[in-house]
Amino acid sequence: MWMKLELRHLRVVCAIADAGSLSKASSLLGLAQPALTAQLHRIESLLGGKLFERDHKGARATPLGELVLERARVLLPAFSRLQEDALRLVDDNMPSERYRVGAVNGPMLGGVVHRITESHPGAHVSTQVSWSNEELAAAVAQGRLDYVLAAVCGDAPPPSEYGLTWNVIAVDPIFVLIPDDHPFTLLDEVELGQLKDMQWAVVPGDGCFGECFVAACSRAGFTPRTMYEVDINSCIDLAASGDAVALCQPTFRRAPGVVAIPLAGAPLRWRHLIGWDPESPAAEFAPHVLRYAGEAYRDTAERNPRYAAWLRTHRDFGVVRYHSRETVSP
Repeated sequence: MWMKLELRHLRVVCAIADAGSLSKASSLLGLAQPALTAQLHRIESLLGGKLFERDHKGARATPLGELVLERARVLLPAFSRLQEDALRLVDDNMPSERYRVGAVNGPMLGGVVHRITESHPGAHVSTQVSWSNEELAAAVAQGRLDYVLAAVCGDAPPPSEYGLTWNVIAVDPIFVLIPDDHPFTLLDEVELGQLKDMQWAVVPGDGCFGECFVAACSRAGFTPRTMYEVDINSCIDLAASGDAVALCQPTFRRAPGVVAIPLAGAPLRWRHLIGWDPESPAAEFAPHVLRYAGEAYRDTAERNPRYAAWLRTHRDFGVVRYHSRETVSP
């Protein structure tokens, strides 16, 4: 999948250089080391060469890495100053009541915005979307967002280095999208091993989902073939044509040509969380946004008959009855 170099990539390179190793950098960034390694490989592909020489002593910048670090240490502070100046200007011209919500791909953003605007008709509400939890968490820490609707694989922690308060909203199983004329659509659920000869598609994200998927396939007795990282529309197209099985959230709304069905035993889980800065003014309203997010998730789940029926027999999934706070060590 084509990508372009972004500031978050430069932050990753600086973190590795400052920490001196990928293992230390992964701890600082709140990422599993395989996920950070995969990110570094993507960045190196974008730049056309290796940025670090790695051995038992750690990671040392190559000449290309030194060049990138030199430019990054100029660009990142300059960008931060630009953000601060822009925020001051915007603050002087914005309504006193505002709500800025960031979200990764998930079922709740629209419902949250609707509930905020309905209960606070005079407020200014803005949104930002990204596939990266890290990017949105950083925006909250920097004062550019008030809340982030994030999602993490299994029991993985949310981004830890920003000092945010995190609460769990809901827990999803992972479903699969297959053509609507496939024989498996007649089943209540499909075994992961029954799909061993297929290729796969998924929307991109940071974290350990790719590694967890490969591990689940290994437990099912096979190694997955090609994994396409594509946008949601391409996932639907690939699934409808039978060229790939697309991994999806169970709240996926029906699209022409495809059906979302459960994986037997729910071998992959996805946790939805909300984060905010506990020292910011937004913290006072955070319990309301948490409630709005839970209501929005529940509404979306109920509009999907197959998932609603699945939830009735799988009580460990769906909206958490008592929202649990995530304890994340910086």
